[in-house]
Amino acid sequence: MPRITIGFSLAYLTIGLGGYSLTGAASWTALIPAGIGLVLLILGIVAVRGENLRKHAMHAALLVSLLALGGTASSLPKLPEALAGEGQRPAAVQAQAATAVVSLAFLVLGIRSFIQARRSRSS
Repeated sequence: MPRITIGFSLAYLTIGLGGYSLTGAASWTALIPAGIGLVLLILGIVAVRGENLRKHAMHAALLVSLLALGGTASSLPKLPEALAGEGQRPAAVQAQAATAVVSLAFLVLGIRSFIQARRSRSS
């Protein structure tokens, strides 16, 4: 799971940096997904290098992702309108929706990993 975390951190970084540059660097809030990605990158590296910290780092990474999902899920109903180029700030809505989807995917993979780890310990 630590390497998956690092991979997802790159997705967040891409969303944040891409959204910031595609909108003409108009708003620093476009970099929020990149900040999430940076935190996940650090947690992934901690988990890879520190066997004794792996569980804590992965729990923290999933918490960060859960908070990201909570902060961006409200953009999903607005996505069809934004994809059509309508509504307010369509690029921001698209970046938020992408962040929500990436967060949900990471949470699902992380929860599945935790369940598998628990099952393998109890066997």
